[in-house]
Amino acid sequence: MRHFPPRRIVCLTEETVETLYLLGEQDRIVGVSGYAVRPPRVRREKPRVSAFVSADIPKILALEPDLVLAFSDLQAGIAADLVRAGVHVHVFNQRDIAGILAMIRTVGALVGAGDRAEQLAQSLERRLAAIAATPRFSPRPRVYFEEWDDPLISGIGWVSELVEIAGGEDVFPELRHQQAAKDRIISAEAVREAAPNVILASWCGKKVVPARIRARDGWSDIPAVRDHRIVEIKSTIILQPGPAALTDGLDAIVKALWGARS
Repeated sequence: MRHFPPRRIVCLTEETVETLYLLGEQDRIVGVSGYAVRPPRVRREKPRVSAFVSADIPKILALEPDLVLAFSDLQAGIAADLVRAGVHVHVFNQRDIAGILAMIRTVGALVGAGDRAEQLAQSLERRLAAIAATPRFSPRPRVYFEEWDDPLISGIGWVSELVEIAGGEDVFPELRHQQAAKDRIISAEAVREAAPNVILASWCGKKVVPARIRARDGWSDIPAVRDHRIVEIKSTIILQPGPAALTDGLDAIVKALWGARS
């Protein structure tokens, strides 16, 4: 039986989990993605039912959810299986900051917490505006964000936007609108030619190895490599299109570019 607001929610990605906790609606969550780590208590409070592109459908159905929150075409197969089983599914597809803020407002509306969601979204908007307005030295550092190392993949939309809010200049801004990772593949030569001052790397759950970046053919002349400005940003705070990216993720970029938190 469906309820409004839904009483039993399964979240197949991390950002909706964090959003529900920030809204004080975590008691509605009955199952989460194995990647959910924010807030830390979620690891001991909620059963894990999915990876990213795979899920334990019988386990999800046994939880009797009246809403499942999913993300993007990458979870379309899981969503389809659940829909065929009669489950109510909402699939988000946010790829930029505006989309993240809209997701927060929508999650709030779905659980009857629209006012709190609006307050949360507005507080994040104020935070972004304040950091964007912070006086910085010029010229702006040129930044290459590496989302994967083999092949080389540049940063997705919201990451590119956050680099600019932090006072940097994304060296591949034209790729920010490419949703699929395969459409953001770049050549080592293109990075050499872009000559970034800072390299930020987040290898989607795999530990970044700066020595491997430095050892790439011809990269020793790149300013970021020459000046030892290769910085790992944990994927949990930057590659999730949710509150984490707009808070800890943005702070990490600011620190990497300017040496201090905003």
